[in-house]
Order: sequence, then C-alpha cells, then structure tokens
Amino acid sequence: MVSKNTVCLWYDGTALDAATFYANTFPDTAVTAVHHAPGDYPDGKQGDVLTVEFTVMGIPCIGLNGGPAFKHDEAFSFQVATDDQEETDRLWNAIVGNGGQESACGWCKDKWGLSWQITPRALIAAFTNPDRAAAKRAFDAMMTMTKIDVATIERAVRG
Repeated sequence: MVSKNTVCLWYDGTALDAATFYANTFPDTAVTAVHHAPGDYPDGKQGDVLTVEFTVMGIPCIGLNGGPAFKHDEAFSFQVATDDQEETDRLWNAIVGNGGQESACGWCKDKWGLSWQITPRALIAAFTNPDRAAAKRAFDAMMTMTKIDVATIERAVRG
C-alpha cells in the first residue's frame, strides 16, 4: 500500500545508488521499487531510472532523479537515535567513509549531500535532564564535537 505521506528526495541521477547505500547501512531500510521513465525528460532519457521507492528506518521515501537544478541542504535531515557508541560509530563512519563529510554536533552529510544527525539516546537524555546544570554541561560538551562521544556526554552530566 502506498503511504499517504512520503518524503521525496531530489537527486541528480543517483537516486538508486543512494537508496541502495541507505538499505545497506540502516536497519529497517529497503529499496522497494525502481521506476523507469516512460519517455524522455529534461534531464534524462526514456528507460532511465526516474524514481526509486525506498524506506529509511521505516519512513517511506521516493528518490527522484530530477537533475542538477536542486541540491540538498541542512534544512532537511534524518535524525537517527543510536543506542550506544558502537552504533553511533558504525553509522557515522559509514556515511563519512563513503564520500560524506563531518559537520558539528553529530551532523554529517552523505556523498549525495543529504544531512544526517547521528544522535545517541544518551545525548537526548542529557538535554532533557531535569537538572538543568547537567543538561548545560552536556550541551557545552556537545558543542565541541563532530561525532558525538557518549562517554564524554555522560561525564559532563555527572559533572
């Protein structure tokens, strides 16, 4: 059944490559359909991959090979809650190590320019800690990081 609400992500001819990478990297992620153009279009020919249906951790998405007119930016990102440092490292390293780039505070971009927030649950818990001084210490620690270091966040909470 087609979802009533689907995230559409614009790619420059690389939607299938991106969707396949996501399916190989993230749990509960799969490429579910590939659709070829029934005719020529401004940035492709009949038979080219036009759209790719996939899920990212259960979220329905469509990758549209729309050409070079639009680029991804930080106004949209997937936020992935990780359970521990091992999962944080695995996902971060998969994205950055596959042509992506690091950013600040747990953010990174994949090689297609899509932004990801690899966010340990320990960081979320630290920010929502009723002890606001502990939350501030964790926040200040996070502000110095690219990939989040769970042990450092936990030490900051303890003071």
